[in-house]
Amino acid sequence: MSRPRFGIVAIGRNEGERLRWCLDSAIASAALVVYVDSGSTDGSVRLARSAGCDVVELDQSEPFTAARARNKGFARLRTLAPELAYVQFVDGDCEIAAGWLSSAAGFLDTHPAVASACGRRRERHPGRSIYNLLCDIDWDRPIGETRACGGDAMIRVDAFLAVNGYLPGLIAGEDPELCVRLRAAGWRIWRMDREMTLHDAAMTRFAQWWMRSVRTGYAYAQGACLHGAPPERHCVRESRSAWFWGLGVPLTAGGLASWWGAGALTLLLLYPLQIFRIAARGGRSARENWWHAIFLVAGKFPETIGQLKFLAHRRAGGKSRLIEYK
Repeated sequence: MSRPRFGIVAIGRNEGERLRWCLDSAIASAALVVYVDSGSTDGSVRLARSAGCDVVELDQSEPFTAARARNKGFARLRTLAPELAYVQFVDGDCEIAAGWLSSAAGFLDTHPAVASACGRRRERHPGRSIYNLLCDIDWDRPIGETRACGGDAMIRVDAFLAVNGYLPGLIAGEDPELCVRLRAAGWRIWRMDREMTLHDAAMTRFAQWWMRSVRTGYAYAQGACLHGAPPERHCVRESRSAWFWGLGVPLTAGGLASWWGAGALTLLLLYPLQIFRIAARGGRSARENWWHAIFLVAGKFPETIGQLKFLAHRRAGGKSRLIEYK
């Protein structure tokens, strides 16, 4: 019997039925599956054990992060099967598409310079809410060599070890940050033209979208702090965009109002103009393009709050904690 080429690390926190779909799809591959739980209270640990997974429960004395969970899962997987060549990371709210794992492993077999391979992540219920639709649009990225992949990806064990894995203290944006270090070490990242995972954002309320956007802004600030210097300039453009649209434009308009009166508020017309510009260059249906453009611009305000949260945490010297939206 040949040795398995890959194992699976699934991570989760109170994912409920979504975790069942995730683990069932992982176990169907006959690969070794490690599930890492971050303080769930919904029976996730019991579910994972009953499904036959090896389970790691994170120490609750340290802040939970996806990066920390993935590192712990990777370490456990290596203990159980040190001969593995690849590790598939998957979030507990994602179902792995049939055929993805063998395709990704085969691709890495024939492309030794590629450290990480990802595919097409789709939203399970894009029509259930505008917020789920926005996630589905966000998952739709160009095929081929890319600068970064998301939380669902198959990674070469040697490459992961070479860069010492994820930075455990990052509360978001840990995946593109890892890819920055992989590329700096000479590795390549690739997005394959294959279905990879089915994701369930389960976002039905504006407040959920808002908190997710706050977390995005926090990740941009943290990414720019780590790798914002040339030549990478990681997350610098995104951070500057948040500051400009989320704070710069309204403050400038308010400040100029003392000289120009209400006429200064015409500066706020930049927002609908920006929405129109983004919608006009969209590649999906008109409805999707407009919704995407509206929320992309509106998202600059919670992203700015995320930036401010990062600066406050950095100044206070405290440990960052999860910004949850579910």
